[in-house]
Amino acid sequence: MTHELTASRLASASSKTAESGGWWRDAVIYQVYVRSFADSDGDGVGDLRGVRSRLPHLARLGVDAVWLTPFYVSPQADGGYDVADYRAVDPLFGDLSDADELVRAAHALGLRIIVDVVPNHTSDRHPWFREALTAGPGSAARARYHFRPGRGPGGALPPNDWESVFGGPAWTRVPDGEWYLHLFAPQQPDLNWEHPEVAEEFSSVLRFWLDLGVDGFRIDVAHGMVKAPGLPDIGRGAQATLIGTEPLPFFDQDGVHAIHRAWRRLLDSYSGPRIGVAEAWAPTSERLALYVRPDEMHQAFNFRFLNCPWDAAAMRTVIDESLAATTAVGAPTTWVLSNHDVVRHVSRYGGGAQGLARGRGAALLMLALPGSAYLYQGEELGLPEVCDLPDEVRQDPAFRRTAGQDGLRDGCRIPLPWSGQEPPYGFGPAGTWLPQPRDWAPLSVAAQTGDPHSTLELYRAALELRRALPGLGAPEAGPLTWLPAPDGVLLFTRPGFACTLNSRPKALELASPGRPVLSSAPVETDGRTVRLPPDSCTWWAL
Repeated sequence: MTHELTASRLASASSKTAESGGWWRDAVIYQVYVRSFADSDGDGVGDLRGVRSRLPHLARLGVDAVWLTPFYVSPQADGGYDVADYRAVDPLFGDLSDADELVRAAHALGLRIIVDVVPNHTSDRHPWFREALTAGPGSAARARYHFRPGRGPGGALPPNDWESVFGGPAWTRVPDGEWYLHLFAPQQPDLNWEHPEVAEEFSSVLRFWLDLGVDGFRIDVAHGMVKAPGLPDIGRGAQATLIGTEPLPFFDQDGVHAIHRAWRRLLDSYSGPRIGVAEAWAPTSERLALYVRPDEMHQAFNFRFLNCPWDAAAMRTVIDESLAATTAVGAPTTWVLSNHDVVRHVSRYGGGAQGLARGRGAALLMLALPGSAYLYQGEELGLPEVCDLPDEVRQDPAFRRTAGQDGLRDGCRIPLPWSGQEPPYGFGPAGTWLPQPRDWAPLSVAAQTGDPHSTLELYRAALELRRALPGLGAPEAGPLTWLPAPDGVLLFTRPGFACTLNSRPKALELASPGRPVLSSAPVETDGRTVRLPPDSCTWWAL
């Protein structure tokens, strides 16, 4: 049995009737990396009109909302996460009317729109930072950022030992001798959120986009706006490896929660409801749950699940701890496997046929868990990481600052294949800003549509069933109960539903939990026993 024997019969016979308490609590949200989704004008770069033209694909896929990466005016030093004007669309992606039309078109298809906001830092070409450079030391303009004198003879050393997430020091010296803080690229100076003008400006920015009709915001570096008093040294190197595992003076400071509470009040003042999603790295599940207390953000990304290896015991631990932490504050858990900053999970799980099998299984596991799920564009096609890009085409700022380390972010940002036998595979009229592999034709949307064995049809079937089966999705649908299972196997139930995951490299026979309705690989069952394929996940109706 494969996923061609799935959802239409069940969907017509069953539907969710329980009120979830908020659309986001069990939403499936699809991340669009705008530069790489669809190109409408032939410049090789995705744009808002391109996204709008492909919205029917997302509606057919069955997602509830679309999250757009930044499309604001930007020098593109970090793929748009260096914003020079938060209220305008960069001409690379269109104009403000394109954003307005995209929101309206999405709503007409029943899709909500979430946009990125980048509050930790601006572009170095933002008017505020240009004013700060001109104004000089001690000026009010510099107080909006973190400018400090250096240490050592003549102030020639950085003010502390903090390192950039992208590699190298987190400080850059300006000609008058002062240093400014940038936890990411030098073109991304960190804002000082103790300055009242910063909070006022971002409240205004949020209102601007809410008035245009967006349904919420994904908060970039939501854990980073507040720094520890005195900016103390850390005393260790390789600091990027500590993010999300240990307390750090520049991330996850308690003061960020006052900002999120203020934004929640703003969001709640609009009808909708409108939501906030925190990109927050925290050392523990309990610390992460603070971001989704009832008066803060609606969701926070669960990166522990993303970072979990293909190991049943490790997955169960992360699932249990994640559910316990968010349940304690009355929030839904989020689940995500890939995004624009990490190696695609098909490749993380081993690549090739094995990685694809595990990736398909992990997707079904994720979509069976209580809460909300995030899909990264192209994962529904089973796209792998592209690891052989020539150095001269790479654009990730971390590539240069880390001496070309493997595993950087260009490989997960390759423009999508839509149709055709050769690049650009329907991405646009001509060319792509990053080169597409020559062997991607079988992975395109057109090639996979209608193929009952394809990853695309697996995702479509899973999302259809997720809407149809009452026991899936929202935490309110019912508890997750673990049942005894052999080593390497997960078996849990929710009301009217069971899920099995075989993380072992060999097939395994066990008692059939029910009637199979969807599987990431063919299963054999006589109704009493089932032979689970290796590296697979199966859904069962009880």
